[in-house]
Amino acid sequence: MFKKLLLAVATLIATMGFAFAQVDVNKADAAALDSVKGIGPAKTKAIMEERKKGDFKDWADLEKRVKGIGEKNAVKLSQAGLVVNGKPLDGAPAATAPAAKADKATDKAAAKADKAAAKAAKADKADKAAAPAK
Repeated sequence: MFKKLLLAVATLIATMGFAFAQVDVNKADAAALDSVKGIGPAKTKAIMEERKKGDFKDWADLEKRVKGIGEKNAVKLSQAGLVVNGKPLDGAPAATAPAAKADKATDKAAAKADKAAAKAAKADKADKAAAPAK
């Protein structure tokens, strides 16, 4: 039972790193936009208001229509997972840093889980050895 619980916890921790997902500025709701690092309630509101006038055609259109999103900020938002019509900003480094970080976190969680499982197995073995024979 303890092993199953431990495995479930390790799996949960490992999958938390995979929460990184792309958010399309033309399809996302306010909560999804807020989840992108660098977009707060004010920018979310500005994006939603501008989107009522029509979808954003590309990154240049987004930068032009939404106050506070310029060239530098667009690069950061693209790296954080924001896309326009399913496309990241051209020339912006791919959003691989969070994925690499997630892989590292997954490896660390797996190592912890292995260590805990080994410790639990050792404890089970010791309990069985100490138990009186029937």
